[in-house]
Amino acid sequence: MRDQFSVIFVFLIIALGGCSIAALQSKRTIGSTVAVFTAAITPPIIGNLIIVRAGTSLPATIGYYIYFLGMDLMIWTMLKFVMEYCNYKWKKSVLRCILEIFLAADIFQYGFDIFFHQAFTTEPIQVDGYSYYRLVPRFGQTFHRAVVYGILFVILIMLLIKTLHSSRIYSERYSVIFGTLVLAALWQTFYIFSRTPVDRSMIGFGVFGLLIFYFALYYRPMRLLDRMLANIASEMPEALFFFDSGDKCIWANTPAQVLTDVTEETFDKAAERLNSKFGECTGKPDNWFSGIVIGEDDDAEYYVIENHHITDDKGKFAGSFLTVRDNTTEQRKLKREMYNATHDRLTGLYTKEYLYQRINELLHDEPEVKRYILSLNVRNFKVVNDIFSTEFGDKVLVFLAERIRAELSDNSLFGRLGGDIFGACVPADEFDIERFERKLSKFRVADINIDYNILIHVGLCEITDIDTDIAVLFDRAHLAIQTIKDDYHKHIAVYDDKMRQKVLWDQQISTQLADALKDGQMRPYLQAIVDTNGKIVGAEALARWIHPTEGFLSPDRFIPVLEKNSMIVELDRFMWKSACEILSRWQKEGWDLFLSVNISPKDFYFMDVAAEIKELVDKYGVDPTHLRIEITETIMMTDVESKMKTLGELRNAGFIVEMDDFGSGYSSLNLLKDMPVDVLKIDMKFLSRTEDVLRAHTIVRNIINLSDDLGISALTEGVETENQYHILSEMGCRMFQGFYFSKPVPVSEFEALCRSGITPE
Repeated sequence: MRDQFSVIFVFLIIALGGCSIAALQSKRTIGSTVAVFTAAITPPIIGNLIIVRAGTSLPATIGYYIYFLGMDLMIWTMLKFVMEYCNYKWKKSVLRCILEIFLAADIFQYGFDIFFHQAFTTEPIQVDGYSYYRLVPRFGQTFHRAVVYGILFVILIMLLIKTLHSSRIYSERYSVIFGTLVLAALWQTFYIFSRTPVDRSMIGFGVFGLLIFYFALYYRPMRLLDRMLANIASEMPEALFFFDSGDKCIWANTPAQVLTDVTEETFDKAAERLNSKFGECTGKPDNWFSGIVIGEDDDAEYYVIENHHITDDKGKFAGSFLTVRDNTTEQRKLKREMYNATHDRLTGLYTKEYLYQRINELLHDEPEVKRYILSLNVRNFKVVNDIFSTEFGDKVLVFLAERIRAELSDNSLFGRLGGDIFGACVPADEFDIERFERKLSKFRVADINIDYNILIHVGLCEITDIDTDIAVLFDRAHLAIQTIKDDYHKHIAVYDDKMRQKVLWDQQISTQLADALKDGQMRPYLQAIVDTNGKIVGAEALARWIHPTEGFLSPDRFIPVLEKNSMIVELDRFMWKSACEILSRWQKEGWDLFLSVNISPKDFYFMDVAAEIKELVDKYGVDPTHLRIEITETIMMTDVESKMKTLGELRNAGFIVEMDDFGSGYSSLNLLKDMPVDVLKIDMKFLSRTEDVLRAHTIVRNIINLSDDLGISALTEGVETENQYHILSEMGCRMFQGFYFSKPVPVSEFEALCRSGITPE
């Protein structure tokens, strides 16, 4: 028996030492704790080995000291391991302090046992002809056992709680550890009461240490994991097939069985039905992947199929598994989202961005095909919405979209660019301009109580360079529309080189204005205003551009451009400043003349007109009555109240306000009753536009009389002949302006003219 237990104890010491070293090398967090615990089990085993082999009392006593102190060390490290392994936290707990105190007291009392023998002594006995030294316990040994069993009881309680409250995958290992420790404790108890000379329970604690090493660092509940993985595979939404190395289906989950209409008894037919439904998809290489589409358009079904190989422990092919995922819902949702992102929600046509993209792709895919860009615009669409409601307006847009689809060829691309503007790209040989013009002339939209003729204007631009930006092509087509925007009989306008040159010219003029103002290219020209005696009483300041390359530019070549892009504001500010400089100099020279300056409607939107003009007058010390403010009736078409206030503020400051081109518009008389003006400038073109000269003369005479009755001066502009001058004088007009007296001339020429005087012949 002595030799047998010696061999067992030596084996356990070596095994536990090896486990301790291996645990220290482990990268797992708990590795160091396992290493300390397995190492702590060896002292009590070593103590028992010494006891077994002892031939005299002294070695046996030393063995018992090593054994009992080793038990203290083992139980304490066991407690620390269980705490960490079971995720208990008690760093500052009262229980820990109590246990530490009792353990320290136990170790301390063993130190005194050397002198007082209060813990134990030994006695020799004979077993099977061998001498052993059996333990004779005293009260100190009872204290030792109480401490060890107390801590052991705490450990067992913690393991039991963890076993009962953990999921099955974890409770399995906790229950094994708990059961092994219970057996070792019972075995230890049997040793105590049987008083045998050899503590066989140390074999149990040694095995317990080996189990701890295994469970803490290497254990995997494979059978339970297999069962869980099987459950997971069964509940997967994807169809899952497992094949052996001969491509025979050995298992399929429920979605797979439904997909291929097989059961557990007919798994072998799964491969055939898969290949029939999706094409050849079994027996494919590892990580094979394929997307399958069955059907077309909205009825199409989408599947994603993947194949993966399975290898055994030696890396040899053992089989494969195939997943089939029904991706139809996701794909249909994606197609809907893509459609919504690229198609207008109201009309179903392409959005502007997608239309541009498709046109660009088409032009580069088929560069040899001649094509047109079309821009379609509903004329006065805002009026349609305001009069008939936005619902009817939407119906107009939908109807127009349907007509575009019907009238354009299948090789055309079309979309909604925004609002009431549509765009298209059509092959030139498939687009009949005259036929399209006829169709547009009969464009009517009917509702329950509405039958409305919709005016559609179309701008057409030929694509001559496929690398031209698509937005630029549509801008050109839209520009063509501007040439017919007031024509209710013509529906299609073609962009040509003349328009292109105008666009380039407009751009050139716009970019050069700042330099023109700074470098003196822009100059004020003055056109004389005379009284009935032919005496010059003032002049109108007009802008003229002496261009460095184009020479003298007439106003109609740059004023409309500047009006359109709102740069007229800078020109007007320059002209007001120039007029004040001239008037300031005239005042110093004693000249009693006035200057009229023009105000554009755009000025009111970009500056405080009254403040700007008053500041200039103050700066140059000009009498406000000498700087006349000339406006047109178009200024008063919008925001009337605000503009009336501005004009009133100018008049109150001493400025004279003139209304230019009176009689050429449609609302002059209506405005005249409220508008604060001092002078009416009657345009002589009014007389030249009619064949009934007598009637025209009557109207002019009454306008002059009306102005006199209102206390407003009348000034006739555009006087070109002596006859016109005499007729207007007889009608009572007192101021005149026109080529008959002088064309607009530079300031120096005007001043020379003033010195010489003007006398009508």
